[in-house]
Amino acid sequence: MTNSIREIRDADCLFITGSNTAVSHPVISYEVIRAVKRGANLIIVDPRRIPLVDHATLFLQIKPGTDIYVFLAIMHTIIREGWVNDTFIAERTEGFDKFKAVVEEYPPERAALISGVPVEQIEAAARIYALGERASGTSIYDDKRGHSAILYAMGITQRSNGTDLVMTLANLAMLGGHVGKPSTGVNPLRGQSNVQGACDLGCLVNVFPGYQAVTDEAKRTTLAQAWNVPSLPGEVGLTIVEAMHAASEGKVRAVYVMGENPMMSDPNTSHVEHALRSLDLLVVQDIFPSETAFLAHIILPAAASLEKDGSFTNTERRVQLLKPVIAAPGEARPDWQITGEIAARFDHYLGIAREPGYWVFPSAEAIFKEIAAVTPIYGGMSYQRLAGAGISWPCPTPDHAGTQYLHVGKFSRGLGKFNPVQAHDPAEQPDDEYPLILSTGRVLYHYHTGTMTRRSEPLAWREPGGFVEINPADADGLQGSGGVVIESRRGSVRAEVRISDRVPPGTIFLAFHWRESPANMLTQDFALDPVAKIPEYKVCAVRLKQA
Repeated sequence: MTNSIREIRDADCLFITGSNTAVSHPVISYEVIRAVKRGANLIIVDPRRIPLVDHATLFLQIKPGTDIYVFLAIMHTIIREGWVNDTFIAERTEGFDKFKAVVEEYPPERAALISGVPVEQIEAAARIYALGERASGTSIYDDKRGHSAILYAMGITQRSNGTDLVMTLANLAMLGGHVGKPSTGVNPLRGQSNVQGACDLGCLVNVFPGYQAVTDEAKRTTLAQAWNVPSLPGEVGLTIVEAMHAASEGKVRAVYVMGENPMMSDPNTSHVEHALRSLDLLVVQDIFPSETAFLAHIILPAAASLEKDGSFTNTERRVQLLKPVIAAPGEARPDWQITGEIAARFDHYLGIAREPGYWVFPSAEAIFKEIAAVTPIYGGMSYQRLAGAGISWPCPTPDHAGTQYLHVGKFSRGLGKFNPVQAHDPAEQPDDEYPLILSTGRVLYHYHTGTMTRRSEPLAWREPGGFVEINPADADGLQGSGGVVIESRRGSVRAEVRISDRVPPGTIFLAFHWRESPANMLTQDFALDPVAKIPEYKVCAVRLKQA
């Protein structure tokens, strides 16, 4: 997130897309509702009628996969009507003319025809967002132009054009000058606890800690010296979907899975199972057995979050200390101890001599000291400074207070770059054989692949099993049938039916928590975003059959 969670309540306009915030980020949704009650306008762009629509000023209900046309049409309208922030664009950005030329191709009439959103709604959304208009009340800010914030989540990123969609939202923010100020910005809501911290510290295939590119020779040299090794690899690695393809082809022979359940979370589950069964070695390190662990050659018991210390970094870049509350059961250990001891045994078998403690740190605090030493955005942090509320990065020096919101005065790259983006449709469209669109997501009472929450009796009582939401127009003969079979070109699953007008005609919704109705048995892994290599979870063609 460019801005903090606390700032949401003071925004003049909130633009939410690709996020069922009340379900996936309920605490943040409270801040959204506070903002609305204090007079903010709320714009929601989504195929599904999510709970926050009840509080929205405008609900732009799009056909799945057509949001890019609506975003481009909103920007077309802002430019046409003269609602752009000319001063911000002139002083702080580059590439506007090329961007403007592309946006001219996407008037609201074109977007309305493709997306189903009326022209009047697109134009109203453009005005409200660009000018930061309030529904009622008085802004706490003195600017002539109100403060508008964008919130988005995996409904935008888990797409074959996810990178283009995120760049389009960045273009929209710069167009109105809604960056580098409180209660503005482009704010991704991260889907899992500490996924932000994992990315910050190098758990991506193209960067070292602090988003230092593996292809940057100078960065590699500096880090190699800090870690006392001759050199570091400079090639971008395989993403998880690419790794599964490679495993299926025999090019990857061993996989170490830690705190992840790809047999439930990855697309095209049948292919994932074939890939994992093709391995010479599959190691799973987790707190509970999972669908992936059932295929493992070795299972390593890890400590849960309440059983260990360390730090978490949340969606607003806030680094917070974690303290153990209970003891880990049996032989379970913190992840860093397990991986450290395995690495030390590698050295032993390879005959490599290192100083004592090179791999097995004396404590989590010692690890954090190394993090601060090699990660510039964490450089000024320490356990002592993190006590209490924590600190949001970047925090480059010990006397730096942390950063509430980013890009004040200038962008990290200098000038903000407008990226011309053309609209692209989803890779798989409905047809006569598979006439419906499946979208996946979450329900409030369960989390991710259900490895933890489905072991909770109260949560299981509240939401005991898998169900698919189907619009009444698509549900002839299905209600009361005892279930339905959903088929795609990859596989089929059975689920109970819930007739609901939350989903529009032609669209069904299935959460991916359910092992008995695994949504990702249906999703496709052939069309990846060309930059991020993310599969298109949110749009795939399916058909329904009586169970």
